[in-house]
Amino acid sequence: MLTLIAFLGALGILIVFHEFGHYLAARLCGVKVLRFSLGFGKALYLKQFKPGGTEWVLAAFPLGGYVKMLGEQDDNVQPEDLPFAFNRQSVAKRFFIVAAGPLANFLLAILIYWGLFIYGMPGQRPLLDTPPAETAAARAGIAHWDTIEQIDGKPVQTWEDVNWYLAQKVVDGGEVALSVRDAHGQDRVRLLRLAGVSGDDLDKDFLNKLGLRPARTVPARLGQILADSPAQRAGLEAGDLITAVDSVPVGDWNSFSQAVRAKPGQSIVLTVLHQGTMRALAVVPQRERVAGKTIGRIGVAPDVLVTVQYPAGTALVRGALKCWDTSVFSLKMMGRMLAGELSWRNLSGPLTIAQVAGETAHIGWLPYLLFIALVSVSLGVLNLLPVPILDGGHLMYYMIEAIKGKPVSMQAMEVGQRIGIVVLMMLMSVALYNDIARQLGH
Repeated sequence: MLTLIAFLGALGILIVFHEFGHYLAARLCGVKVLRFSLGFGKALYLKQFKPGGTEWVLAAFPLGGYVKMLGEQDDNVQPEDLPFAFNRQSVAKRFFIVAAGPLANFLLAILIYWGLFIYGMPGQRPLLDTPPAETAAARAGIAHWDTIEQIDGKPVQTWEDVNWYLAQKVVDGGEVALSVRDAHGQDRVRLLRLAGVSGDDLDKDFLNKLGLRPARTVPARLGQILADSPAQRAGLEAGDLITAVDSVPVGDWNSFSQAVRAKPGQSIVLTVLHQGTMRALAVVPQRERVAGKTIGRIGVAPDVLVTVQYPAGTALVRGALKCWDTSVFSLKMMGRMLAGELSWRNLSGPLTIAQVAGETAHIGWLPYLLFIALVSVSLGVLNLLPVPILDGGHLMYYMIEAIKGKPVSMQAMEVGQRIGIVVLMMLMSVALYNDIARQLGH
């Protein structure tokens, strides 16, 4: 039920935004809109707020929607209504009305990214484990507890960033420069060759194939320091590395945590590496009762989680760049599939989309919104493809009309429409086949 609700909810948002883009652009251009429909087929709900106004419809088949404009499909328009007919508008206005749907999908994605960047998106810092032998990461010299900070000069803060940037690089091939900070705080550059993976690995764990794995244990480096906690009162700061507790070395966060938990209410001395300088700080863990036992806590968390957050202006720019990068990546993937350089197994259909919708909704509202933004960009890119029957096909006709000075003939448009239907049916068949194959584990 959650998967179904999440899928239909996402679909409804995407369709409404897309069609409202057409609707708003039509009204701005003075075109009369006869019907705004969410879904196809029989109308389950119909509302007309004034006589002769737009019919607002909720239809039985929810996988799509449409905006019907006066004069869009026939020339049977009353003389007094001719100025408000779609087919009587200039090429520029018709182009704007048709393009407004995909542009609305891009705008939706930008708004989602903008809001989430302002709110703050939590993520896991890309702290690496020791790579398996003979993997690309091992050959590049990646070591235990290296933290990826940049990929080819682009800053990364979370594993999601690493996955996204390397996915784009895998499509292009070659090698990338990973700027990492090692376990001792030294900056290094590792050259990672991508020859062992291809675009066909993108729907698998391609990072694991490269040898890039999250660290199973983490260093005793402090991240969050709780306000008015024993750690704050003792003078500990975020970024401090704990090397010993009461002169006993600690190798990772677990050993540090166990040493603190074992001394509730007792003064302990922490040996701390602070900005390259060793110092000793005394702290008294406060007593806490957990599962029937008294343990000690000082109010710190490991430096493994990060919140990606920007001011409103910067967040808007970052959101727009994220939308642009996603669009370019989608086009690259499509181009490689058409050229035969990538498998068509990378194409996903409604079953996969529904599954991911349910999974992200189950995790939380933030991943669900990110999923909607991603699909919204994909929908915008898909609709701009120059395929007859899609918005991009109509835009192609209008560009030809602008060049020739006269509309494309009805015969040519009918032939193009048939071709477009065949192309879309083929794409949908391949996507559905891939969905079923994934469900069967192939």
